[in-house]
Amino acid sequence: MHRFDSLKIAVAGTGYVGLSLATLLSQHHQVTAVDIIPEKVEKINKRISPIQDEYIEKYFAEKELDLTATLDGEKAYADADFVIIAAPTPESLCRSIMSLIVVLSVVVLVMKVNPDAIMVIKSTIPVGYTKSIRERTGSRNIIFSPEFLRESKALYNNLYPSRIIVGTEMQDDRLVEAAHTFAHLLQEGAIKENIDTLFMGFTEAEAVKLFANTYL
Repeated sequence: MHRFDSLKIAVAGTGYVGLSLATLLSQHHQVTAVDIIPEKVEKINKRISPIQDEYIEKYFAEKELDLTATLDGEKAYADADFVIIAAPTPESLCRSIMSLIVVLSVVVLVMKVNPDAIMVIKSTIPVGYTKSIRERTGSRNIIFSPEFLRESKALYNNLYPSRIIVGTEMQDDRLVEAAHTFAHLLQEGAIKENIDTLFMGFTEAEAVKLFANTYL
């Protein structure tokens, strides 16, 4: 597979979505994981997984990972090529609202310190949210990629993904290219080969995630 030059990637959030992606991508790229809880940051920097996940624990112990955790989101986002936004998965209406607030706050901060960075929303969001937040903030650098992970098997599901889906602005060549680059990053870190990879509009990608959640 084509090997990209090393990119700088920031991951906002170190729950099972964010930490599994940070681990996956730090095999080949410089990754900074951002969290607001000092104990989690300290554990990650000591290669102790703050969440229960057999493969994250295995990769922390056995792999050479270019992974650093920090409390300083502003610094992490300032020179990132990609910022992956992985707010906690909502389990209630209250947590859903909080998750969307976190997504918005990260977008606003990235626009302030690094307006050229491509932001990839990996959080669970309602259908129509990517288009809405792009209009609300004025950023043309936001794409969406749903995750299909199981808790405690998150890294395994990224190493052997059922499929990769990226929602982008199909009429924007620059953003389509960014979507393809992000998909290649996920493919590059995975063990599974020939992964079904689909590119579609934002709303379609959000709907796929919604239907997957409903089915599961």
